[in-house]
Amino acid sequence: MTQILSGKVAVVIGGSGGIGAAAAAALAAEGATLVVTWRSDEAVAQAVVAGLPGIGHKARQSTVEDSATLVALAADVEATIGRCDILVNSAGYTKPVPIADLDALTDDFIDDMFRVNWRGQFAAIRAFAPLLKASGDGLVVNVSSIAGLNGVGSNLAYAAIKAGIDTMTKSLARALAPAIRVMSVSPGVVATDFVPGRDVAALDKVAATIPLRRVATAEDVARAIAACATHLTYSTGSILIVDGGRAL
Repeated sequence: MTQILSGKVAVVIGGSGGIGAAAAAALAAEGATLVVTWRSDEAVAQAVVAGLPGIGHKARQSTVEDSATLVALAADVEATIGRCDILVNSAGYTKPVPIADLDALTDDFIDDMFRVNWRGQFAAIRAFAPLLKASGDGLVVNVSSIAGLNGVGSNLAYAAIKAGIDTMTKSLARALAPAIRVMSVSPGVVATDFVPGRDVAALDKVAATIPLRRVATAEDVARAIAACATHLTYSTGSILIVDGGRAL
């Protein structure tokens, strides 16, 4: 059986985390060779790589707020593999802050959120753009959030930044076409440890408010990411909502 992504190389920034690891598995299952990046825990990234189907996968270190590490990563991918066809931006962090608690959103916190969750994604695209253009069929998938659409999320800065990710997606989809497509996958609540302090009871409470009556798994989001590469090949600049109807 021919795999749709056979011969393609996918780089997953933040690939040792929940959604990133699931995306790496979904893309590898379609035949892609994966480069999975890690920030501080190489062992976790190596375990992700070891569990992927296929051969030739690699784990590499990068820090999204340090653009030089992304430039070095792109150079390493070019030198060791020779190409990059798919870039998945799944790195990021957040912490819960009540929307009405304006004082808790300090300047330093806002600046750090922007540096990690927006500037880092842009810097990764900037670093890999030459390789993606050389592919002739390049794809960027940014992991966004429905918080960017409805303003409700772990904190106000996070929601605003995700709206910025969607704007980046639309702007770069126009600017980088036709050689590179740019998509956003926008989850609702996902059952990972991404939001500190959110336990099973909290997830169950949210699930009752979702039309499909469950929160997403990382694999739900990963399948949407893979679909951008395998089936939605005439889409660019689109925001693909994967939220079980929560945003309705």
